[in-house]
Amino acid sequence: MRPFFVTAFGVLFLGVIVLSPALSLAQDQPEGRRRIVDRGVPVYPDLASKMQIRGTVRVEVVVAPNGKMKSSQVIGGSPLLAKAAVDAIEKWKWAPAPQETKELIELNFHP
Repeated sequence: MRPFFVTAFGVLFLGVIVLSPALSLAQDQPEGRRRIVDRGVPVYPDLASKMQIRGTVRVEVVVAPNGKMKSSQVIGGSPLLAKAAVDAIEKWKWAPAPQETKELIELNFHP
């Protein structure tokens, strides 16, 4: 009876190893680190500078296969800094890819 369990466990283990890569490739929008070809620097807003507002803005960006930003959503940070972050990211260019990807961008604003 013991050899049966060892064999069954071995087959199950091999099945998990073989199927894991196939399951991970079946994503609609892979999240990854596409190489940024051209990156613009965000402009620090005057009002934020006068108010001495600093911090990090997090933006989730969908990048089209041609490397241009398709859409963006601010997921964290000061609203005063968010527009400057999105305006800068709209000008960025990523390396081409076979499909669109989601990228998480964090921009730090310090006067």
